[in-house]
Amino acid sequence: MITFQEAILRLQTYWNQQGCALLQPIDLEVGAGTSHTATFLRAIGPEPWRAAYVQPSRRPKDARYGENPNRLHQHHQYQVVLKPSPPEIIDVYLGSLTALGIDTRKNDIRFVEDDWENPTLGAWGLGWEVWMNGMEITQFTYFQQVGGLECKPITGEITYGLERLTMYLQNVDNVFDLVYTKWRDRGVEKVLRYGDVFHQNEVEQSRYNFEASDPQVLLGQFNLFEAEAKRLMDAQLALPAYEMVLKAGHTFNLL
Repeated sequence: MITFQEAILRLQTYWNQQGCALLQPIDLEVGAGTSHTATFLRAIGPEPWRAAYVQPSRRPKDARYGENPNRLHQHHQYQVVLKPSPPEIIDVYLGSLTALGIDTRKNDIRFVEDDWENPTLGAWGLGWEVWMNGMEITQFTYFQQVGGLECKPITGEITYGLERLTMYLQNVDNVFDLVYTKWRDRGVEKVLRYGDVFHQNEVEQSRYNFEASDPQVLLGQFNLFEAEAKRLMDAQLALPAYEMVLKAGHTFNLL
């Protein structure tokens, strides 16, 4: 059985072999791996770029107090960006499924058209959902525009939903039952489950999102982040300004 932790390690090993820089998640609240500077900003400009990383992704409206078996305040994405997008990207992606122990010949794998758009960030791309045996496991996007700027060359983005993918690999119906990692201690197998790591966070963040957060405080924070983003752009500090935009975006989601 492939644990949640091992699935990440296998993807890291595979994409390292494809020439990707293995990066760390952006240390801000974001709703998707796309918001990481390694994807969003690196998609602009002509320079070649390959990177892969895990990104914890917060979706406040999806919080369910840790009571829903597959909806979470925070889930994890494995993000891959390839610029320029290689012509054999589909075959390379299928190779990553093989690395996870999935036989692509015996499973029903389909690419379903699903274009992506984020009007707030002036970004859109042509895309496909990847379904395996009727369940979405990955999102493909070919960025056409970011920040209102045309992408030349086009960047290919592959986003794996780690919880959903690992639930399939382990054949479990409740995300909190996922085996996060396991080991042997004096001949006895020990198991750490997803719920042991994240359940309390789901409970408390849900309470904050729906009960304890103060809309007036959040509105003040939003206005502050917006003003700071504009001030930093005037100072030609694009990266700090972008971080303020991300902070404003998360605050807006809470509102």
